[in-house]
Amino acid sequence: MTRPDTSTPTLLLDVMGTMVFDPFQTCVPAFFGMTLEELLREKHPTAWVEFELGAIDEATFLPRFFRDGRSYDHEGFKQMMRSQYAWLPGMEPLVSELHASGLEMHTLSNYTSWYRMIEERTRLSRFVRWTFVSCDMHVRKPDPNAYLHASAALGKPVEACLFVDDRLRNCEAARELGMPAIVFRDAAQLRQDLVARRLIGA
Repeated sequence: MTRPDTSTPTLLLDVMGTMVFDPFQTCVPAFFGMTLEELLREKHPTAWVEFELGAIDEATFLPRFFRDGRSYDHEGFKQMMRSQYAWLPGMEPLVSELHASGLEMHTLSNYTSWYRMIEERTRLSRFVRWTFVSCDMHVRKPDPNAYLHASAALGKPVEACLFVDDRLRNCEAARELGMPAIVFRDAAQLRQDLVARRLIGA
């Protein structure tokens, strides 16, 4: 299969909530027997972000998950997260088709070292390289340096990349730098947007 248009950009793809199911809003509160609102009140305000930035490791993060330092089943929590990582509906065949077309694709993800568990569950790297993850870059979207780091590492100007993310704020930050961006809703919508850009056949 060949690309319908040879002048294609490099695709930078968010992972959680874009390609892969994010357990945070439903499965994590359920694990602790809480509502999402209760969890947001009681979790540590910065620990997850620090874990995503690679500022702390898993052994430091897990005891700090709650602001009051309460005990809980650390290994059970980690394994629950691992069990929930799965492709979002329609995304595996779409990304596979894009890969088969020869489109260059890289992750641009805010996530922790647990992205390796995502890889174990989904084998995402069959199609998309785990090139840019916040825990390795030590910078998170929507910090402009996340996008600039990716474009510089690829040796391409920002306008030669196309960013896809389910969060509007992250897409707006990319656009402010001149990087085109698509706000992801679902696989069908993303396919339509890529067809419109002549990056995939109708």
